[in-house]
Amino acid sequence: MAAATNRRPIKRISERSAHASGKIGGAGLVQSLGRGLSLLDSLAESPDGIPLSDLCQQVGLSLSTAHRLLTTLEQQRYVRCDPKTRYWSIGVQAFIVGSTFVKARDLLEIARPRMRGLMEESGETINLAVLDGGEAVFLAQVECRQMMRALAPPGVRIPVHCSGAGKALLAALPEAEVAQILRKHGLPRLTPRTLTTLARLREDLERSRQRGYAVDDQEHSTGLRCVAAVVRDEHREPVGAVSVSGPAVRIPDERIAILGALVRQTADAVTLAYSGNI
Repeated sequence: MAAATNRRPIKRISERSAHASGKIGGAGLVQSLGRGLSLLDSLAESPDGIPLSDLCQQVGLSLSTAHRLLTTLEQQRYVRCDPKTRYWSIGVQAFIVGSTFVKARDLLEIARPRMRGLMEESGETINLAVLDGGEAVFLAQVECRQMMRALAPPGVRIPVHCSGAGKALLAALPEAEVAQILRKHGLPRLTPRTLTTLARLREDLERSRQRGYAVDDQEHSTGLRCVAAVVRDEHREPVGAVSVSGPAVRIPDERIAILGALVRQTADAVTLAYSGNI
């Protein structure tokens, strides 16, 4: 009984001391850790380095507080200070930690819950595709609940010039890479609506860039429409595309822009979770 009585005051004193020193925030967060991470965030936006005074203004810290935190981070190699310019910048340990995330991240794992949310919101089937060898390859599909729906099992390969996901990926590539892919695979006609000339495809890709999503208007399969948007990595390069597919009778002209906005929002959400930016 005496031992239990002795432990309680110690805990209360410890908590009071932590709050008084500013180590724990109102929500139980470690304030100094949050401030240190804010410094790292600001340094990440200044690849050429930044003076301490400018850094303090950005994060709203005093010179003494910022310098104390930076010195601690420097000891752990998360930041570095140029001895000549006295500019602070990101250190090698931060790169090591970031590289570990890049190796561990899984596009499919990140995308799947967001694809399911898009299926619920749109009522249509959702696909995730990547570019491989100049073709679009489906990685995953979340089927809608409609009796009539588009099916594309994982591993299916389709031409990029006549599919929503493929055109979303093409629109995000440099022109030289697009030309190389088209030289290799050509522009074969799959339906009466397939774009089979380079001029028409380029016009279509430019429209896709401007509105932020690509449209397959029965170009791959008669009676099927698809709207897709690209997912990007931290270098703004395309790593995949999310698409909404369904029968043309359920995706009339007036619904394309609505689905386009939804699929773009989903692709942006996947991009943010995958690479940290949009």
